[in-house]
Amino acid sequence: MTATGSRRKLGEKVRKLRKKAGISQEELGFRAKVHRTYIGAIERAEQNVSIDTIHKIAQALKVTPGDLLD
Repeated sequence: MTATGSRRKLGEKVRKLRKKAGISQEELGFRAKVHRTYIGAIERAEQNVSIDTIHKIAQALKVTPGDLLD
């Protein structure tokens, strides 16, 4: 899998879990302590995401970092 494919897969997973939780990008950003536009960029596979940010997003979604990367 390419880096772009990995970013796309992560973005899709974040979007799916966020929608399942019934929260907006803004709310997820608030909970994860990152800007809402950054959440949108992740979901659109426009950003490389650090492991620290993956951890913050996972905590905000109440899943493990591994759940975002599966």
